Amino acid sequence: MAAIERVAFIGFGEAGGMLGSALASKGVQVSMYDRLLDGGEHHAEAMRDKAKQAGVRAAPDLAQALADAQLVISAVTAASDVEVAEAVSRCITPDQTYLDINSVSPHTKQHGQHCIEAAGAHYVEAAVMAPVPPYGLKVPMLLGGTTAEALAPRLQALGFNARAVSGKVGVASAAKMCRSVMIKGIEALSVECLAAARHYGAEEIVLASLKETFGKMQHDTDVPGYLISRVAEHGRRRAEEMREVAQTLRDAKLDPLMSEACAKLQDGVVDAMQTRDIRYEDVVPFVWRDFLDLLAR
Repeated sequence: MAAIERVAFIGFGEAGGMLGSALASKGVQVSMYDRLLDGGEHHAEAMRDKAKQAGVRAAPDLAQALADAQLVISAVTAASDVEVAEAVSRCITPDQTYLDINSVSPHTKQHGQHCIEAAGAHYVEAAVMAPVPPYGLKVPMLLGGTTAEALAPRLQALGFNARAVSGKVGVASAAKMCRSVMIKGIEALSVECLAAARHYGAEEIVLASLKETFGKMQHDTDVPGYLISRVAEHGRRRAEEMREVAQTLRDAKLDPLMSEACAKLQDGVVDAMQTRDIRYEDVVPFVWRDFLDLLAR
């Protein structure tokens, strides 16, 4: 297929600005439209200056940003994803490809797919698997959609670190969202854990213990199996402990959001096992995939 020479960005914030500037520096014709261009003269002027410095053409409206572009990249906030896909569907043409790089749910991506494909254009989802800064074009992207396989090498030729993972929209974004459960969860847990440890003057002891535990996990060949089996076998007892953890935080005038959620989840797993008449002894040797499949039935 033809090389991509003309790209339009919808949204020119941190991600869109960095990627657009990088493409422009490679000789790609880049246009952009951002709602801040309509947000008052001060914001509009700042956005036009940002585009100019990046070598990118700031278009006065969405339709003119898309005009002649081969690839349209949606790089907006998650809350704006649906609105932008619907707006683009009213002016996109069948020879254009819409690449949605926003961090939204599979259902939201599929809505965008319906809008764009109803207009006769191509829709590809992209799950951006790391922060765009400092990677820029090299940030890992997982692609999904009927034309994802064909688009991947064209993006790679531009310098993108993109690969197709599914011909179905929703798989790549599910990978992104599920990964975020862990990564954003760890971030939130770190705040709650260390705020409490700091209050009690125990942070160095806690950090040393965590370092030892995480070090052992690096050599475990089945970390998911170990972690999930602990909930399956000892969930009720762990939930009781986490309620005591929550009280420890409340005593320190901290809101135990994550700790209480952990107790609720652990109790919920045990409740689900009891409802389905699943005993831990019946699922040994423990295979976490099989166990989660049993709970999902």
